[in-house]
Amino acid sequence: MLKALTICNLAVIDTLDLECEAGFSVLTGETGAGKSILIDAIGLAVGQRADAGLVRAGAERAEISAEFEIEASSPAAAWLRDNSLDDPEQPGLAVIRRVVQAGGRGRAFINGAAVSATQLQELGERLIEIFGQSESQTLLRPDVQRQLLDDYGAHGRELDAVAEAARQVHALDRRIDELRAAAGREPAQIDFLRFQVQELDALQLGTHELETLEADHRRLAGAGRLLQDGGEAQERLYGGDDSIYDQLSAVHARLQSLVPLHADFAAVLEALGGAQTQVEDAADTIRQILGRLDLDPQRLAGVEQRLQAIHDLARKHRVRADALAAHREQLRAQLDALEHASELLDALQAERGAALQRYREHAQALSAARVKAARRFGREVTAIVRTLGMPSAEFVVAVEADPAMPVSPRGIDGVRFDFTANPGQPARPLAKVASGGELSRVSLAIQVTGLQRNGAPTMIFDEVDAGISGAVAEIVGQTLRKLGAERQVLCVTHLAQVAAQGHAHYAIRKTVRGGQTFTAVEKLGDGERVGELARMQGGVEVSGAALEHARDLLQRAGA
Repeated sequence: MLKALTICNLAVIDTLDLECEAGFSVLTGETGAGKSILIDAIGLAVGQRADAGLVRAGAERAEISAEFEIEASSPAAAWLRDNSLDDPEQPGLAVIRRVVQAGGRGRAFINGAAVSATQLQELGERLIEIFGQSESQTLLRPDVQRQLLDDYGAHGRELDAVAEAARQVHALDRRIDELRAAAGREPAQIDFLRFQVQELDALQLGTHELETLEADHRRLAGAGRLLQDGGEAQERLYGGDDSIYDQLSAVHARLQSLVPLHADFAAVLEALGGAQTQVEDAADTIRQILGRLDLDPQRLAGVEQRLQAIHDLARKHRVRADALAAHREQLRAQLDALEHASELLDALQAERGAALQRYREHAQALSAARVKAARRFGREVTAIVRTLGMPSAEFVVAVEADPAMPVSPRGIDGVRFDFTANPGQPARPLAKVASGGELSRVSLAIQVTGLQRNGAPTMIFDEVDAGISGAVAEIVGQTLRKLGAERQVLCVTHLAQVAAQGHAHYAIRKTVRGGQTFTAVEKLGDGERVGELARMQGGVEVSGAALEHARDLLQRAGA
């Protein structure tokens, strides 16, 4: 859950610290006070796209820090461990810091370590689910409806199988298209390809031959220098006049006469004897190497001629010399494909038929899983919607399989949300029949249903109660309060009936000082909540009746 949030220089907020609690918390305030900015800040902390326009005017950067309490067995904790971003000293905490520069650039940190935007999003989706007003409209899109059903039904394994089967079919389709295109080449093109293959075959380039030739060339071309420099080194070590060995022998003889005068010179004599032995061994090794050298000008010329032929052909084919063999195999494969196009095409068509059959089997299995999940999803959403002031409502998830649909990683199904709020009326597509208030309630019911099964530990609702009022608003608040018993729920609301249901209540206040706008957050006590709820219901003047109604709302909520 979100424990603490610190915001600096974000829009109308200069500095703000918020301590969050478990359960259902409500955020209220007048329009423009900064409630949605607060939600934007949380969104930035969990990886939403940063907009440099959010940086407070006159500031160089905005900064958001969020501290989360996480359970060791949670997906967020597992992700942190897998990415080596957990804090061994505080494994139950995750601290996120997001910096947005006024110039547009930004940085993100998890537990003090710099991370990419993708990593921040991956962790964020395991910590918080944000549901705003825009989700009510995106809910009308068929792809969103299908995704919601698949998330509800946990169809990940079936979707992966369908996607892989579709990938195989598409890969075979590309190979078939390429083969057909190649088969349509002009005969002259095929003849030229055949000539290229014959030319490369005639070279008869052996495996690892190029490496062997290059090594031989280095050895043969350097034989003269090896003999000259190696011979001189051997002479200076041992064989010539005044060699190193002879000099060591002279020193050895002189020091030997000193041993009777000072016994410690014996150790020096022993070291000199070892040095003489090593010098003699080194000179002998050089002699053996030089004796094996091959001075063969004809062999060198032959190697150079062979290397020249290889490099000439590589330049002609515009490939590196060490890639010539692979190039030959590639051209031969193309030629074989063209010369046996009909047989290969038949084989690929048969392989595609088998792949298509596998795709259909996986797609049908996914379709069956969707139909099964759709019944449960429809029943659960309907049950919640009926508690939101629409006792006769019916929510139906229609899954319509179309075997003729083009091969797709999403399967063969069209998914459609149907709805009716009136008894005796059949359910029709949600986009055609739901009013704004009905759509808000259906959206809330869908989110509550889905999030109860798969949601993140913290859920944020940004004015999802738009378009409703009265007793329905109170029921919406009760629904969120019940959800808050299992998850941490934060809700921005303008409705007193919803706000009264909160376990905790935060008021967002905007003030103007010195021509500058400032936003602050205040946690309200019981008496302060009465005044805030009365303000939300009344006008400029808060009447005694509004205060009494506010107390009644809090009493009924048990707050």
